[in-house]
Amino acid sequence: MYIMSPKSFPLLFLILILALLPGVVKPDPDPLQDYCIGDTIKPQSFFANGAPCLDPSLVLPSHFTTSALTEQGNTANMFGFNLTLTSTVNLPGANTQGLTMARVNLAANGIVPLHSHPRASEVTICLQGSILVGFVNTSNYLYTQNLRQGDSFVFPKGLIHFLYNVDAMNPALAVSGLSSQNPGAQIASLAAFASKPAIPDDVLKKSFQISGQDMATIRKHLGG
Repeated sequence: MYIMSPKSFPLLFLILILALLPGVVKPDPDPLQDYCIGDTIKPQSFFANGAPCLDPSLVLPSHFTTSALTEQGNTANMFGFNLTLTSTVNLPGANTQGLTMARVNLAANGIVPLHSHPRASEVTICLQGSILVGFVNTSNYLYTQNLRQGDSFVFPKGLIHFLYNVDAMNPALAVSGLSSQNPGAQIASLAAFASKPAIPDDVLKKSFQISGQDMATIRKHLGG
């Protein structure tokens, strides 16, 4: 009979963990029913992932439909972009389905600045204009592509990425799908320089290798 060497135990444990990970690491839990229409009308007396389910006998086709992404977004801000998201309020049928849709409006030379989604991967489709997109992996390598109308691009979960309208004269439009009902979003520059309370000055100066004057200027521009 073959007896496994104790030295093989760590390797066996690693293989077991890798085999189990695909079933453990998921963006959102799987639903336990066909659908769970988010009931956003009744006051919630408890907190849960997602919204409580509406009585199935009250479900209508309209719960699975939204016009929220048809409206032009207001891009009059410092970055020149606007995101319109689906939610359990405007699309209650998406509750527990593990997805979010987003309309991305970009003004001329507008940008969705460096940001990440801690709970979702993302696929973006360019519908109008020319959009430079990219993400940086954990080895600090940049993957970038210039999207034309109809092109798509995938942003892996949790990685820093951006969308930039390279056209200085015309707006651009994209639609994104994200693999979580609540993907979260953190804009890197705002997190660093406009947090409340503020990150200590010395931490920022050493992290970004900038002077106190540089830091004050950046904070002023970002509203920190």
